[in-house]
Amino acid sequence: MSTTVAVLRFPGTLDHDSAVRAVEGLGATAVEAWHADAALPAGTDAVLLPGGFSYGDHLRCGAIASRAPIMGAVRRHAEAGGRVVGICNGFQVLCEAGLLPGALRRNSTLSFVCRQMELEVADDETPWTPGLETGAVISIPIKNNEGAWYGDAGTARVVLRYRDNLLGSTDAVAGVANAAGNVMGLMPHPEEACDALLGSTDGQIVLAGLIA
Repeated sequence: MSTTVAVLRFPGTLDHDSAVRAVEGLGATAVEAWHADAALPAGTDAVLLPGGFSYGDHLRCGAIASRAPIMGAVRRHAEAGGRVVGICNGFQVLCEAGLLPGALRRNSTLSFVCRQMELEVADDETPWTPGLETGAVISIPIKNNEGAWYGDAGTARVVLRYRDNLLGSTDAVAGVANAAGNVMGLMPHPEEACDALLGSTDGQIVLAGLIA
């Protein structure tokens, strides 16, 4: 039976279509969840918060989206052990909602950065790093303006780090998980690294955590 992944959509989100194609390419069934919904779609097994500019990134990035009705359902899903991944703006939303530690601030370049990045696995005991050992390197692109993670890397469960800390993240953090490991956020875009034509298929490794 196919895993059902709810892909959240907020006003301004722009990467939901790429996210749908990526999870369906892994054999899952993708269903849309609207920001104003009070519950996730029936049969939801996992949740994906895609990138984009929810609510135009007014106030802090992800702050308004984190208060949307659907986030109550996401919180309940996560607390019950369900898997959740937030990509780029989705990562910002999860941090603003308190489901992940830290916050995202403006890149140290003070500019929008779009490029392929090498990431190093910092924790090989999460659903998001299957078959990889600590220190393994994967290649996934970034595209953001406020993607520098800020927080206490000593207490956060760091999953991925940048080999080149171009954005100025604390301790070169590219992705973190909650203590249980079932919720993860990352600034790189794994949905844009699921086809060899795009230069890398390493994004499939991360997203496979949704359907394991």
